[in-house]
Amino acid sequence: MSSTLVESGELRALRTAVAALAARYGRDYFGTAVREGGHAEELWAEAGKLGYLGVNLPEEYGGGGGGITELALVLEELGAAGCPLLMLVVSPAICGTVIARFGTDAQKRAWLPGLASGGLRMAFGITEPDAGSNSHRLTTTARRDGSDWILTGRKVFISGVDTADATLVVGRTEDARTGRLKPCLFIVGRDAPGFTRRPIAMEVASPEKQFELVLDDVRLPADALVGDEDTGLLQLFAGLNPERIMTAAFAIGMARHALGRAVAYARTRQVWDEPIGAHQAIAHPLAQSHIETELARLMMYKAAHLYDAGDDAAAGEAANMAKYAAAEAAVQTVDRAVHTLGGNGLTTEYGLASLITAARVTRVAPVSREMILNYISHQTLGLPKSY
Repeated sequence: MSSTLVESGELRALRTAVAALAARYGRDYFGTAVREGGHAEELWAEAGKLGYLGVNLPEEYGGGGGGITELALVLEELGAAGCPLLMLVVSPAICGTVIARFGTDAQKRAWLPGLASGGLRMAFGITEPDAGSNSHRLTTTARRDGSDWILTGRKVFISGVDTADATLVVGRTEDARTGRLKPCLFIVGRDAPGFTRRPIAMEVASPEKQFELVLDDVRLPADALVGDEDTGLLQLFAGLNPERIMTAAFAIGMARHALGRAVAYARTRQVWDEPIGAHQAIAHPLAQSHIETELARLMMYKAAHLYDAGDDAAAGEAANMAKYAAAEAAVQTVDRAVHTLGGNGLTTEYGLASLITAARVTRVAPVSREMILNYISHQTLGLPKSY
């Protein structure tokens, strides 16, 4: 039977271990970090010490030698306990993957051990005010000045910049052969002159904050460019596929957490002769959410296995479908969970109301459900484009 359907003993052991760690923190810890403006540092540090933050990174640089499959499992279990770490999507999944696959030896030595341990963090900057995540419309540009690069532009909705040691910024450089602009990735240190950040006020309850970045003629050394200048587009998609897979894991963990709270409530809440979970109007929507979440999980692991096997094309399709399915499952499950609890579903005590906004985020970021439907209709079904 396919390994995408049956987990190995090692994966089951990892799942059990991460679940045990997550249970010691849980939603109360997460909620306290949000209210106090913290960053869930204790959980991040312990997860790093136990090796969970770098399970996907090469062993020679302190990682676990696994892949996105293992890292998605870690995020899913943290989410199922109510304490997901959004920077797992960004620092080891996107940035760590790109540097491990395309970085120079010096870049790997400088960054991968710290990303694996959690001692270093890296944000990822692609989204722009007018271009969104459309790599063909980005206006952040890099030009040569001797051996240096000068980077200019703006980015928005960049997660965790305040705790990151650097940001992996997507800019565009001029192709000497064609004169066209092509994407390239640059490592920008947090204290680089001309590199500033401004927090964006959000309604999402999360320890990780969102920022607008301004790059005002930021001067970077030649070695700030990741890998080869002509492989930027390949690097970009090498990072975006793990991003979609990890977003699916984030959404699935959230759905599992909400469903678990709703099921526990429905088993014990009694207003007539039987607990409310005995009534099909309550039981069937929750059963439907379980089915939808498990189906999304299967697609997520299919995408992760394809990516880890090096099949980037197939992984791209599966990663988009996994992200779509998981986001839909999360939105529906959170809604059903809140409805199951009635008024209690909107109280701070039960901690479900804040997930309403968080679940919607998974439909929007890092790519909207409509753009995923565009991708599938064009790339998979071969239908013509409208744009």
